[in-house]
Amino acid sequence: MGNLEFRNVTKRFGTLTAVEDFSLRIEDDEFVTLIGPSGCGKTTVLRMAAGLVTPDSGEVLEDGRAITGPGKDRGMVFQECALFPWRNVRRNVEFGLELMGMEKSEREKTALRYLELVGLSNFANSRISELSGGMKQRVGIARALAPEPEALLMDEPFGSLDAMTRNLIQDQLLEIWKKTRKTILFVTHSVDEAVYLSQKVVVLTARPARIKKVVKIELERPRDRTGPEFAAVRRELLSLVGSEVLKARREEEGAKEG
Repeated sequence: MGNLEFRNVTKRFGTLTAVEDFSLRIEDDEFVTLIGPSGCGKTTVLRMAAGLVTPDSGEVLEDGRAITGPGKDRGMVFQECALFPWRNVRRNVEFGLELMGMEKSEREKTALRYLELVGLSNFANSRISELSGGMKQRVGIARALAPEPEALLMDEPFGSLDAMTRNLIQDQLLEIWKKTRKTILFVTHSVDEAVYLSQKVVVLTARPARIKKVVKIELERPRDRTGPEFAAVRRELLSLVGSEVLKARREEEGAKEG
């Protein structure tokens, strides 16, 4: 299990409406990506699914149950790794397991199992400062997976990586998804990344976030970034997002003139 559902959700911060009348269902095992203009409310949607932000109206559910706060059934991977530099790699992965009260020997075995899954079992005793950016993000993924959540929530996790590392870790994420069959809700600014990874891409409007269009990505895997089919989907998404970026700029210019 692990389906997520947003039902007519609205979220305001003071006088600013970040998300308005947002409804979306994400099925078990689906890989769904949110894209849209910068500042449109993508991260707010993700944080509501994580239980870190409470909607002002509507509801967010997992497996039909209302989400009222963070829980081990949902793992979160942030933009920044947010790893603890005073802990080694294994003990970073163990952190959520400690909060759950798992015994030390079981924590260690679980952490090592997930480090092996992300290809870092040989670095279990390494310091965080000794890792590359891509390795740190894989530790973050292992830490999110260790409590065995039903859904994985990922907020632009590869945005700070160089292009080559980003492509490699995208492939690793797909392998992890195939092995674990987690539901994944992913946020990115990269249209290329969205097309490469996702089963569905949800294009959001300029703030407040509403759904402009849900695009199913039916390309065979592994996907060829240089192929004409990939390019066609990429053009469609760029056009959809681009029109919302222009709309946001016009509204900002109008507000300044006002």
